[in-house]
Amino acid sequence: MAALPSVLVLIPVVVFVGVSGNDRERLPSALIGQKFPEFELPMLGSERIATHRLLEGKPRLVNVWGTWCAACREEHGLLLKIAREFGIEIVGVNYRDDPDQAVAWLRDLGDPYVFDVLDREGSLGVDLGVYGAPETFLVDSERRIVLKHVGRLTPKVWADEFAPRIEGMQ
Repeated sequence: MAALPSVLVLIPVVVFVGVSGNDRERLPSALIGQKFPEFELPMLGSERIATHRLLEGKPRLVNVWGTWCAACREEHGLLLKIAREFGIEIVGVNYRDDPDQAVAWLRDLGDPYVFDVLDREGSLGVDLGVYGAPETFLVDSERRIVLKHVGRLTPKVWADEFAPRIEGMQ
């Protein structure tokens, strides 16, 4: 009978470890196959307003980032390379950040984005189910979410997950 309380203590631990794991890049997204959420947000460093309609017409990557995010800095060089070499436009979502710091970041490190929306309050992030930054979405020409990656992009993730799907879309 003493074993029963031990088992009851272990069940929540096993469930927690099994559900949470340590591989946050593999979190599923309920948005796969759904339209990218509608939004109307200011463009970073501009008085112009960006809307979800700017994502229509051709496949694009949407990258959620912030200057406060160490992993965003780590993936930034790969985003610059993708923007230069792979023929797909990248849209930035500057997430819960200071716009002046974000503008300085892009000026100093290079800007891989065709445009960058300022999601200062995180409303678009909530609609996207963002866990944190960085997160990257592949969106088709009709604004449907094809793929979501949580965490920084790496050359392996790019080559194994994104590049094959993009080739099939263009």
